[in-house]
Amino acid sequence: MKLIHNIQSDILNKGSVVSIGSFDGVHLGHQKIISFLNSVADKQNLVSVIISFTPHPRIFFKPETDIKLLTTDIEKSDLLSKTNLDYLILQDFNFDFAGQSPQSFIELLTKQLKMKHLIMGYDHHFGKNQSGNYEYIKSLESRYNFTTHRIDAVVKNDINISSTVIRKALCNGDILLANSYLGYQYFITGKVVSGNKLGRQLGYPTANISVENPHKLIPKQGVYVVYTEIDKQKFFGMMNIGFRPTINGKKQIKEVHFFDFNRDIYGREIKVHFINRLRNEQKFNSLEALKQQLKKDEIQARKEVSG
Repeated sequence: MKLIHNIQSDILNKGSVVSIGSFDGVHLGHQKIISFLNSVADKQNLVSVIISFTPHPRIFFKPETDIKLLTTDIEKSDLLSKTNLDYLILQDFNFDFAGQSPQSFIELLTKQLKMKHLIMGYDHHFGKNQSGNYEYIKSLESRYNFTTHRIDAVVKNDINISSTVIRKALCNGDILLANSYLGYQYFITGKVVSGNKLGRQLGYPTANISVENPHKLIPKQGVYVVYTEIDKQKFFGMMNIGFRPTINGKKQIKEVHFFDFNRDIYGREIKVHFINRLRNEQKFNSLEALKQQLKKDEIQARKEVSG
């Protein structure tokens, strides 16, 4: 997959199949769209293109709100690179771009990208004031010589899978539900930084993870079973997200104790995948009580990953 910044006229030598959207999380609903996109491109010897936006439109229009996203631009690009997609175009989202009429945007796509097919999600709208719905875009086909396809929602547990319902599940700490909608295990990416060494004192040394992007969604506070890959080797562990109330912590931390692990990874960027949630964060009467609970957490976490 080739990553391009902004729509350009010189990137394609032949016609394209295009889908447009935020694709936050690249979940099962998105994967259905991408699969159809690639199949049409393969059958008709066209190139497959996704146009996504940076920043996310919700962040652009409401920067004052604390909007959280499932994937950063880099994480989204990494997930899409595994789908056989030909091009990802990260389009700068600004007032000029947002103010385009749906018709002018379609004209841009057919001229600049030689678009022959447009793949739309079941509820997708685009253009000024979100006025470009499926029916309106369909009416432009003959004028601009392209075909529109609408993909039905992926339904699970009588719920239409969407980025919104996945965000809600993660905020509720329901990792298993979120993962079932994503089609993979949710992850955060961050740099390993130095902490206060409390875990080491308790016999559970931890890697403290600093997540740089303020819009990245961090799951509900609590203790989780997780894994990471370091130098192509998988390591399981347990992660605490919270304020460490036992020592009256004031700042939220994200710290991981990896099982059977003894390497110096300070300064390295790692990706931590969430398997399941063990419990809420708790305040204990003493560090010894906390240590005893960590032993119980380890036993349960190891059972989770032993199968």
